[in-house]
Amino acid sequence: MSRIPRCWIVGLIVSCGVVAAYADGLKLPALFSDGMVLQADMHAPIWGRAMPGAPVLVTLDSVQVEGVADENGRWKVFLPARPASFDEVQIHITSEEDRVIIEGVLFGEVWLCSGQSNMEWPVMRSNDADLETLVAQYPYIRLLHVPHNGTQEYQEDFEGAWKPVSSATVTNFSAVGYHFGRWLHRALQAPVGVIDNSWGGSSAEAWIRRDLLEADDRFKTYMQEWREIEATYNYDKVIADWEEKYAQWQDEDKARQAAGQPREREPNRPKNRLANQHRPGNLYAGVLHPLIGYGLQGVIWYQGESNAGRASQYQYLFPLMIQHWREEWGQGDFPFYWVQLTSFRDRVEEPVDEKSKWAIIREAQTASLALPNTGQAVTYDLGEGRDIHPRDKQNVARRLARLALANVYGKDVASRSPAFDRMEKHKDGIMLYFKDVDKGLYSFEVKEPRGFAIAGEDRVWQHAEAKIEARDAIYVSNPDVPEPVAVRYAWADNPDANVQDRNGLPLTPFRTDDWPIVLATE
Repeated sequence: MSRIPRCWIVGLIVSCGVVAAYADGLKLPALFSDGMVLQADMHAPIWGRAMPGAPVLVTLDSVQVEGVADENGRWKVFLPARPASFDEVQIHITSEEDRVIIEGVLFGEVWLCSGQSNMEWPVMRSNDADLETLVAQYPYIRLLHVPHNGTQEYQEDFEGAWKPVSSATVTNFSAVGYHFGRWLHRALQAPVGVIDNSWGGSSAEAWIRRDLLEADDRFKTYMQEWREIEATYNYDKVIADWEEKYAQWQDEDKARQAAGQPREREPNRPKNRLANQHRPGNLYAGVLHPLIGYGLQGVIWYQGESNAGRASQYQYLFPLMIQHWREEWGQGDFPFYWVQLTSFRDRVEEPVDEKSKWAIIREAQTASLALPNTGQAVTYDLGEGRDIHPRDKQNVARRLARLALANVYGKDVASRSPAFDRMEKHKDGIMLYFKDVDKGLYSFEVKEPRGFAIAGEDRVWQHAEAKIEARDAIYVSNPDVPEPVAVRYAWADNPDANVQDRNGLPLTPFRTDDWPIVLATE
């Protein structure tokens, strides 16, 4: 598992812009603070600021690593690789007359969890919050939260501190991130560091460097729309208009109360579109940039809902983001695991929901498995049709943990959902074969596999009768489709689908056709 960064540089960080020389002495970003977890079995980087040209000495036990601050005061060194250990250590950093001591440092497994609200969703608002909080006593799991900061200006630091897991610290932390870290900690018997860098409602393009999007013709129209917004948007005017409406609401509200009439909803204060979680590049610059280069084992990701309005674009936007992050980190193709969108909204009676944007997002997520060292937790069985934020974060985290434990740490556990492999056309039906089947396919709750649709050359979809024929095969047919050519499974926002393997991992939604799908909003 040994990984060496792109280059062994002692003493220099290449900046992303011109920055005034640093003249305030030795300083470390929040990443490098008491209680932190450094990635084990890696030449862990540490960086900070000092007087320009000043020598920097980093000491860990008997090991000393030297660096020199560049003309802008930046310095960076790499510590020798160390195995995971529950022994806390001190790191001493000195530069001329300045000295910093980082206490309680652990070497273990570090994971970044990111995405939008379903990743940000805290333990206190998830299933069994009272019980989970009660038993949250894991001093060797350390949590770090990155606060929201949407901006086009590259940030180098943020306000935050590493905290050991306790009943007090876990309640507002990402439920998926915490439960994922807990599974790793218990299975590996090693320290775990979890960095929560998520923002509810965030769009994927906000997590990507702005110039990459500007240079890509696939985003030409979208980026032009944003340039027009940036050229005309006046937040001061927006607030002034709101204040006028709010004052009017207050006057009317007093009159309604005096007359014994029901109150109307208070107008919400508008947020600044230029500083939000949708503007391209905002989250890359504001909250991701300060983390880039920190030693990681991998990333877990839960996002896609906010991109449903441009679902077809996600097929190249999402893999671009993954590759972009890997290139920025310079650690090679580190593990990147994501949660496929779960079920949402009402179920429909049609065999296929041609208007389903979530089905397109799920297809794009599955296609991104073509990238190396990736994995997907399929979760349409865990959703709540009436709520975009399902409370069952424990099972989401378990499925992500399975991917990490099997594929990173070599544990003998099932990790991947069964997925479509190939099909054979028969005169009256189609035999489907699946890969990544561990203990055999199984139809949950009822004997009949549900969720399949079948069509002939007329491209008219009908509900399919399905039967499990072997551990990895299902036969589908419909007497009204005598010469079928295509099959879809779980093709809806909220699919009525029940096939899984006997480990409980759901069959991945799929379609065998490549027929064009045109969504009205795109």
